[in-house]
Amino acid sequence: QQLIRDHTDELAHSITVEQGKTLADAKGDVFRGLEVVESACFIGNNIMGETQENLSRGLDTYTYRQPLGVTAGICPFNFPAMIPLWMFPVATALGNTMVMKPSEKDPGAAMLLAKLAQEAGLPDGVLQIIHGGVDTVNFLCD
Repeated sequence: QQLIRDHTDELAHSITVEQGKTLADAKGDVFRGLEVVESACFIGNNIMGETQENLSRGLDTYTYRQPLGVTAGICPFNFPAMIPLWMFPVATALGNTMVMKPSEKDPGAAMLLAKLAQEAGLPDGVLQIIHGGVDTVNFLCD
């Protein structure tokens, strides 16, 4: 969280240069994504399984919440920081890895966010960024 806060101006500048949003709107893009990061940081208690014993004679229920494994995210051009921040912090906090494709029109913010995630301690390989257009999207969807 703090790294994103510390680099908000840099992220917003990247969005403004690549996409043309005003600086204030670009900062709002980062801030709205940061709200999801804050939730992801405290998600641990919400993902624990449940046990309900003695629902009926000899009947107990158990809920296990397990990671999906490798997840993928395809980001649109119009929210180059917010959408990635809606994806990879939650996916990785839940024990998944993510392959993320930022828009080819404005990948700078996603690349900076990936760098910040690595600086924060996200292990190598947990977040993979791939670039490309339609063919890359089709590859991820297949």
